[in-house]
Amino acid sequence: MNQRQYGTKELLKRFTPYFAKYRGTLYLDLFCAALTTVCELVLPLIMRYITNEGLRDLAALSIRTIAGLGFLYFLLRVVDCFASYYMADMGHVMGAKIETDMRRDAYNHLQKLSNTYYNNTKVGQIMGRITNDLFDVTEFAHHCPEEFFIAGIKTLISFLILAQINLPLTVLVFVFVPIMAWVCMTLNFRMRAAFSKQRNQIGELNARIEDSLLGQKVVKAFTNEEMENAKFETDNGKFLDIKKETYKYMALFHTTVKMFDGIMYLAVIVAGGFFMIRGMIAPGDLVAFMLYVTTLIATIRRIIEFAEQFQRGMTGIERFLQIMDADIEIFDEPGAVEMGMPLGEIAFENVSFEYPDDHNIVFTNLDLSIHKGEKLAIVGPSGGGKTTLCNLIPRFYDVTAGRITIDGHDIKHFTLKSLRKNIGIVQQDVYLFSGTVYENIAYGRPGATREEVEDAARQAGAHEFIMELKDGYDTYVGERGVKLSGGQKQRISIARVFLKNPPIIILDEATSALDNESEFAVAKSLSRLSEGRTTLTIAHRLSSIKNSDRILVLTEEGIVEEGNHDQLMEKKGIYHKFYTTADLLK
Repeated sequence: MNQRQYGTKELLKRFTPYFAKYRGTLYLDLFCAALTTVCELVLPLIMRYITNEGLRDLAALSIRTIAGLGFLYFLLRVVDCFASYYMADMGHVMGAKIETDMRRDAYNHLQKLSNTYYNNTKVGQIMGRITNDLFDVTEFAHHCPEEFFIAGIKTLISFLILAQINLPLTVLVFVFVPIMAWVCMTLNFRMRAAFSKQRNQIGELNARIEDSLLGQKVVKAFTNEEMENAKFETDNGKFLDIKKETYKYMALFHTTVKMFDGIMYLAVIVAGGFFMIRGMIAPGDLVAFMLYVTTLIATIRRIIEFAEQFQRGMTGIERFLQIMDADIEIFDEPGAVEMGMPLGEIAFENVSFEYPDDHNIVFTNLDLSIHKGEKLAIVGPSGGGKTTLCNLIPRFYDVTAGRITIDGHDIKHFTLKSLRKNIGIVQQDVYLFSGTVYENIAYGRPGATREEVEDAARQAGAHEFIMELKDGYDTYVGERGVKLSGGQKQRISIARVFLKNPPIIILDEATSALDNESEFAVAKSLSRLSEGRTTLTIAHRLSSIKNSDRILVLTEEGIVEEGNHDQLMEKKGIYHKFYTTADLLK
């Protein structure tokens, strides 16, 4: 996974466009923030007026004046309540919508990433990035513009008012602000690094849990519960160590804030008292000064405390961008067109391929022609490139050199969606989605009718056993189809391909993991599926490919033998050796 690090400026620049759709909500939220700020800043002025007037001439303070000021403050508080409600409600909704948009963009981008990305990235890490890491974005998106806007207004207005009351005292108080900001920012950067490590370790922990739970049958079969517990304890301990580091910087951070709070209050008490003795500030002005300083300190503290949330949000955005900036290696070429219904003529022309991550060379200058409607079988030892060859046709990987054509056209000439729409794949490791039997078959062609789904199941030889299930086609299959046998899952996957009805079929060791009875039933389904279609079969059990039109023996040296079963047996070469020794080619 791309682990590029981003600066704060770039993170904000990349995140800001997500506000565009909600600028109306944002502007109204900031307007409400301004209203609440004004309401808060009026109180010290009211207290200043009452105190100074009371000390100057208590009799001049009439009930009408006090009532008028009270009514004014009451109205301001009503406005403050409505404004605060909007900020707490619609402001958070805006943040949640931005989080939703980002999660959608990340998920859509993940759909476009190649097999190489998933081969090198733990699913637990990916899940953490598009779920937990984006939770804090809701608060960040809402509070970031709001908090800084409020802080800017309060700081500016407080400075202007305090400067009019007593400029030397104002300068003395405000001189601590940049020092406080610098120290806290330094600690913030360390907090952010700790938060980033914390998020990464959570991803590792998720991956560990997922790996162990999905493989729980293997764990129990080998009685390795203690080993799994030890692995988990190690990862869990690492997470605890990282959290300790995070809390250390958080403690330093909050202690620093408290220290500067005390220094600023001390400056007001000592210097303000001195100025009052000298007649340079009135008692009411000093009360107002202290209230404004309290407001200012509360604002600074809120911004600094928000810095923890800010860093969490920035960490979430950074890990989001690491997904969004992962290269899309397989994409539609410029000018790509929709593929119609192909005849099924496939050709490999001087094809070379190496895996992009480890540069392991699989093919060099491979030439192969597959005719329309031909049943081609590919056998050979593990590591010879059988599955890789088939994965190149639907462009799960792109060739390093040469080209692959269908009906004489380079497959890169077609859009990925239309290319893959015309290719059906049945694999050894069947993946069924959590849901019903019906939903899993209908996945082959969304929008298909119930009758079409059932007809596909009949063609796959699956209808009979489906009807014997508790709820028939509405039976819940469990996560990854755990409630079904291997043969049942395989026939459902074949029904899915029947429903898709593609002209090109790839059978990747589709029966090698089945028992004899299941293999026989599935083989009958596969035979019906391959009728009239160009079919490539990768097989370990050679008995299943005796009737293929042509058989290739593929090794690390390329295609070393070619012919039908009888011809290859007569050659008494590698195929003959495989067949006569009943080697499963594991």
